[in-house]
Amino acid sequence: MENLRPKEIEMLTQVSTATYTTVLLKMGLRNVWIRHAKPLVSDCRRIAGRAFTVRFVPAREDLATPASWASPISSRGAIEQMPSGCIAVVDAMGVTDAGVWGDILCERMVYRGVAGMVTDGAVRDLAGVQGTGLPIWAAGTAASPSVASLTFADWQLPVACGGVAVIPGDVIVADMDGAVVIPAALLDEVLELGLEQERLEGWMMQEVGRGVALPGLYPPNEATRERYEAFKAWQ
Repeated sequence: MENLRPKEIEMLTQVSTATYTTVLLKMGLRNVWIRHAKPLVSDCRRIAGRAFTVRFVPAREDLATPASWASPISSRGAIEQMPSGCIAVVDAMGVTDAGVWGDILCERMVYRGVAGMVTDGAVRDLAGVQGTGLPIWAAGTAASPSVASLTFADWQLPVACGGVAVIPGDVIVADMDGAVVIPAALLDEVLELGLEQERLEGWMMQEVGRGVALPGLYPPNEATRERYEAFKAWQ
């Protein structure tokens, strides 16, 4: 999996997830925001990276056991395959009564240079997890281990996280509003459109601040577009 280039990360993190959803909506993609994945700390920074997918299925008593944690096909095994700079996207089917990850696993991810984790499930050992500094977006916390409700399945396959299809190598951007999936093939186009949308909306905020009424400004009519283009020409 090819890592994002530093310049791509810099550009991606200049644009909010809210703006990306607008850009992708205009491109015909409505279902890109991962439901229920919220930042576990209030001051989280915006991050971007390639998706490294992890999948759980419902617990089955002969498979979901503490002994399974030692298997090569396990959450531990998946972490050892995560490249630096990736964002782990963990499909827990929305199950929140068992933690998919805990503090020791998060600490290992930090050591390997993983940029963050997004899941529609829960994490456990919250104080320890927060202490690792790993940025995490999750649906909640739970004291129970994963095997109480989930069976580890595999990694680097298409998953459904928070109702969104995520393919390995897709681009994830996450901030205070949650996490958005940008299809890998659309990255260059979304980058260009996202930066322009952010510039336009920044200018609109200035216009609102000086008393301009919303009709014709947001969304912009032809006259507003002309004023915006004139503004850009002087920058």
